[in-house]
Amino acid sequence: MSEKILIIGACGQIGSELTYKLREIYGNKNVIASDINYNNVDLVNSGTFEIIDAMDYASLKICCEKHNIDTVYLMAAILSATGEKYPMKAWDLNMQSLFHVLNLAKGKAIKKIFWPSSIAVFGPTTPKNNTPQRTVMEPTTVYGITKQVGERWCEYYHEKYNVDVRSIRYPGLISWKTLPGGGTTDYAVEIYHEALKKESYECFLSEKTALPMMYMDDAIDATVKLMTAKEEDVKIRSSYNLAGISFTPDEIANSIRKEIPNFKISYQPDFRQSIADTWPSSIDDTEAQQDWNWKHKFDLDAITKEMLTNLKEKNKTS
Repeated sequence: MSEKILIIGACGQIGSELTYKLREIYGNKNVIASDINYNNVDLVNSGTFEIIDAMDYASLKICCEKHNIDTVYLMAAILSATGEKYPMKAWDLNMQSLFHVLNLAKGKAIKKIFWPSSIAVFGPTTPKNNTPQRTVMEPTTVYGITKQVGERWCEYYHEKYNVDVRSIRYPGLISWKTLPGGGTTDYAVEIYHEALKKESYECFLSEKTALPMMYMDDAIDATVKLMTAKEEDVKIRSSYNLAGISFTPDEIANSIRKEIPNFKISYQPDFRQSIADTWPSSIDDTEAQQDWNWKHKFDLDAITKEMLTNLKEKNKTS
């Protein structure tokens, strides 16, 4: 495979795991990682790395020319909970970075783009159960607003300028390899760390808050499947619904008790509860299944075993 890939925001929760996976597929020399700093030392040392500010169009263009990049994965973003604290910063980063890569593709400097959307595009007026691909979208968070607007621009650039842009509406993502990055679904990662550390967790969402979730391996698999699909098979150019499983904090706690019987959970909902209340409880991803053969692999108990086993090993070596 001869693709030359640039990952913007490679040090983040999704970006880091995506970088390793793409290097495994395409080879280290064909996957350039970039971020705004060197904080993720392991990733920085794993292959070619560039310091790039996603809001600096000139540096992005120079990097693409320097490495003959034809595919860009734009993973840099400010997420939901952090976005509510810094709304204009979230708007500026999330929107300007997208325009930069869309305009690079419009000008034929690159050929293909991956840009992640989110279940945050939905809002309180969206059907909560089995949320369809096309539905009411009235997001009430800055993050959700940027993602909804971004979807419209992706579709526009595809229709007007034939830009090959592809996108997934990620649900909440669960990974043992990296810490969460300021999202409303972060509890589903934190809970495993705390279960091992002290066999208890205080959750910032209420016990019956059901949200769509996914193990990171499934999310990375979906991303690769979409980006390697034939162009004619990618029929949605705004963003595809993507579903894994849905569960509540109470259900994840019960799953953990199968491995750690004495685990206890308490609830102290904070400002993130009002965000979660506007999001779907479950997602219909029929079109992703039909168009590019998407199917998730991990259920809740499988995720729990993976998380606890790998975190134990990681804690031993750290």
